[in-house]
Amino acid sequence: MKKQKINLALVFGGRSAEHEVSIVSAQNIAKAINLKKYSLTLVGISQKGEWLLFKEPEFFSLKKISVSKKSTSKRNIIPLTKNNNFYLKIKNTEKRIDAVFPVLHGPYGEDGTIQGLLKLYNVPFVGPGVLGSSISMDKDVSKRLLKEAGLPIGKYLVFKNERCISFEKIKKNLGLPFFIKPANLGSSVGISKVKNRAEFTTALKKAFCFDDKVIIEKYIPGKEIECSVLGNENPIASIPGEIIPTHDFYSYEAKYLDENGAKMAIPANISKTLINKFQDLAIKTFKTLCCEGMGRVDFFLTPQNEIYINEINTIPGFTSISMYPQLWEKSGISYPVLINELIEFGLKKFEREKKLKTIR
Repeated sequence: MKKQKINLALVFGGRSAEHEVSIVSAQNIAKAINLKKYSLTLVGISQKGEWLLFKEPEFFSLKKISVSKKSTSKRNIIPLTKNNNFYLKIKNTEKRIDAVFPVLHGPYGEDGTIQGLLKLYNVPFVGPGVLGSSISMDKDVSKRLLKEAGLPIGKYLVFKNERCISFEKIKKNLGLPFFIKPANLGSSVGISKVKNRAEFTTALKKAFCFDDKVIIEKYIPGKEIECSVLGNENPIASIPGEIIPTHDFYSYEAKYLDENGAKMAIPANISKTLINKFQDLAIKTFKTLCCEGMGRVDFFLTPQNEIYINEINTIPGFTSISMYPQLWEKSGISYPVLINELIEFGLKKFEREKKLKTIR
């Protein structure tokens, strides 16, 4: 008897400033999905929050433009639950969805928002749940938890009011230069490196455009090291890689707009002892922040071989130059196998949670 395919919805776009990056990530994931095992439904979320169905030609023609009704011939999708199963209603047709792969970077996708919605709809999904997603997205909360766990983080300050931030006090506490960034965003959106008073006001306004809470971090000189994590209860870590920016720092432009914005050294040119330390810290970070499925942990390595955790990304980039899949490729897990593993971990997490009682 022929095994029935798993109906998988790939959800991309979203209402964040990382909308365009999400589209590119989703296109790469779609190319790697085993269509003998999965029946793929392409769902784009516009920046207005509309759920839209895409055909493959429309989907793969999306390049650096946003998801909108103009980019698809289909009407809106309505998500619904029926007989304890998840469906997408398109016009008068209802399609059952067995699992969802959210590729929504940033707010409204990586912060627990879509994860909470999918839990309400009772459908398995790839990546961490509501708690792991939300605390990992908030750089202030995640740093507090990492510090509580005794893990190494750099010195930082948090502010919610632009008016109460004094350049002189920041300079005295953190020195120069320092970084200003929105507390809840990724892909280096809204981040500025501040070297003097003249850059300070502009950097603050830029960060507060994206969030009502900003993080100001001490500059840590040295190498930028990244490590990918995969799994649920017993996660594994990839070999570490190094990002070598050709810009002043690894900005959004360096990541996505400039093809020569950074070089990648995979594996990183570090000792075996340091490799083991990075892998151990990556797994500890992943577990401390209640993550499951996937995560990419970013570090700083000083010239004195001191390691500091920068942040974790729970829906890391999946573009052709993104570190998460490349690190696994070099660690022996190909892109198609990685995508299948991530979906399987999402299904296993759902089966485990399904055994829990929801009523007395």
